[in-house]
Amino acid sequence: MAVLFLSGILVLVLAGCACVVWAARGGPRWVRAVSAVTLAAGELVRGAKGSGRSAGGRSAADD
Repeated sequence: MAVLFLSGILVLVLAGCACVVWAARGGPRWVRAVSAVTLAAGELVRGAKGSGRSAGGRSAADD
């Protein structure tokens, strides 16, 4: 069951990346919409990842 779920997530991610590339080349309106959603989701994931990293990340004082 977990493999099926992760496979579905992987398919969605790959389709979103394909839409981003297609939109960069001037795709139809729906492709640009999917591309915008994909990029926004990426920014949310990056922001969530960065907030936890600041507390446990290395700094110049750690060297």
